[in-house]
Amino acid sequence: MARVVDEDELIGHWTLLDEEMELLAGRRGPTKLAFALMLKFHQLHGRFPRGRAELPDEAVEYVAAAVKVPAADLGLYEWDGRTSKAHRTDVRTFTGFRECSVEDQDKAAGWLADKVCQSERRAYRVRAALLAHLKDERIEPPSRQRLQRIVGSGLDQAEKTLTSRVSSHVPAKVVERMLTLIARRAGDDTRPEVEEERQAPEGKPPEAAEGEGVDVFAVIREEPGNVSVTTMEKEVFKLGAIKAIELPEDLFDDIAPGVLLAWRARVAVSSPSHLRRHGDELKVTLLAAYLHCRRREITDVLVDLLITTVQRINARADTKVTEEFVAELKRVSGKENILFKMTQAALEAPEETVSEAIYPVVPGGVDTLVALWHEYTSKGSTYRQHRQRVFKASYTNHYRAGLIQILEALEFGSANTVHAPMMTALALIKRYKAETTHRTKYYALGETVPVEQIVPAELAELMFRTDNKGNRRILRSVYECAVFQTLREKLRCKEIWVHGAYKWRNPDLDLPADFEERRVENYARLRKPLDARRFTGELLEEMDAELSALHDALPGLPWLEIVEHKKGGAILLSPLEALPEPHNRYATRSGRAPPPPRRCCGAFRARPLTRRTRRCWRSAAPREPSFSRAGSEIAIFNMRPSRG
Repeated sequence: MARVVDEDELIGHWTLLDEEMELLAGRRGPTKLAFALMLKFHQLHGRFPRGRAELPDEAVEYVAAAVKVPAADLGLYEWDGRTSKAHRTDVRTFTGFRECSVEDQDKAAGWLADKVCQSERRAYRVRAALLAHLKDERIEPPSRQRLQRIVGSGLDQAEKTLTSRVSSHVPAKVVERMLTLIARRAGDDTRPEVEEERQAPEGKPPEAAEGEGVDVFAVIREEPGNVSVTTMEKEVFKLGAIKAIELPEDLFDDIAPGVLLAWRARVAVSSPSHLRRHGDELKVTLLAAYLHCRRREITDVLVDLLITTVQRINARADTKVTEEFVAELKRVSGKENILFKMTQAALEAPEETVSEAIYPVVPGGVDTLVALWHEYTSKGSTYRQHRQRVFKASYTNHYRAGLIQILEALEFGSANTVHAPMMTALALIKRYKAETTHRTKYYALGETVPVEQIVPAELAELMFRTDNKGNRRILRSVYECAVFQTLREKLRCKEIWVHGAYKWRNPDLDLPADFEERRVENYARLRKPLDARRFTGELLEEMDAELSALHDALPGLPWLEIVEHKKGGAILLSPLEALPEPHNRYATRSGRAPPPPRRCCGAFRARPLTRRTRRCWRSAAPREPSFSRAGSEIAIFNMRPSRG
């Protein structure tokens, strides 16, 4: 069905010029109208319409008025007759187009393979690019079947070129490791249907998968679980298994992201037996692309796990400390009264000593004050410090092993020298994890431990402790808590990024590698000017126009008022009108009980009944069902479906 055409399109694309009107000389009636429409349609789309359905009604009316032929006469034209073929020949002669030959088809397939299909694998977009190319070359598109064959040939040629190029850059040892992942188990049934039914056992620990390559591949393909230490260990194992294959990092730098994702999707839905059936070049390329994508995905998952885990520990610490403080306030309710009495006594007798003015007004005297001091020193000085204690306990007792494993598996980076202390702190934690055990509580004397811009103020007092020899030392666990909290914030704003990630990658890599080379084309797609001053000028003009419209409309709005205040203006909005109260609520407030709900079938209420429907329903009461007729429709009351 043809789309609706507006007036500008009619004038721009369907207006007949003088030289085009000369072609209509000697033609009459439906022939004249059909020829004019075929000519303008061919100039617009580079092909002929397949029938009346492809011609917009507005265009038919517009051209019919121009050639002075009734639009209804177009129904008498034969689109597959001899006259139509002669018209097509005349239109090709006038426009300079020619029919697509076998040689043209081969050239078009080669052009697709070189220019389009190496960066685009979606067939409908490749087809659109092919039609645009044929129009530029003034070649009439062939039939749909031939277009599909050309598109398929271009995609196939491009895939062979890309797979040959990628597979040639993969070292032989890497190929051997990848093929081990899909190798057939010794003693397994070689039938494909048996291999497809076999799946990796669920809940199997990562260490058990080290023996068989197929088991490792099955673990790599699994989706991550919930946020837990087990999930962290499993994702770290996956990333380590992929890194052990040692794929070249720059293997897919010149491959379009869409093509890479298409290869990854093919492997995701294929079993190892299906992958083994492919040719060597295609098989190696598909496996390398899948492992490359999975490495980025797993790296992103690990960063997400780190951020989410730290946030979860913080949230739990906040909740626990808040509950403890509230319970403490409820348990010792006399603290406020004691404080008020002491304040009043001090103000009334400022010249008296503490023992004469303060002690007598405190219930219990000195003993109560001593008890309050001991409670303060035991519970902690501030809310934040107490929260950090809870955070440290949760981190040390449960999450420390998983978070340290994530830290060891990831490689962090930053181009800003301001974050150099954080990079030093991360390297320090990794080094102590590799060289010492968890029993090492302190960092060595003389060790360079960056503290500024890393350790929060509420953790600074908890981090230092005096050892048995009287030396002031830094606790490893407390320092790690501070590093993870600060690292979370820097990761979220991408001040620190992760190597090998996609979501958390270096922000400098967000732009395509060829962005500067194709700057004009990229800005044209974004519909933005190349000149920065022109861009800001247009933006300022748009903002000025919108703000001026708002300024002009504000005085006339009845529901808005701007009033003057000492500290500046204020906008007051009138309250919304109250909605009418529900009927049942009004009846309840008036002292009357709301009417009981009627037992009726909502699906058949106020709908005509059929003979079959009546047999499926029976009365809920001993009497026969009662029907009330309203016009030609029947409403059913007191009925329920029968079990039969």
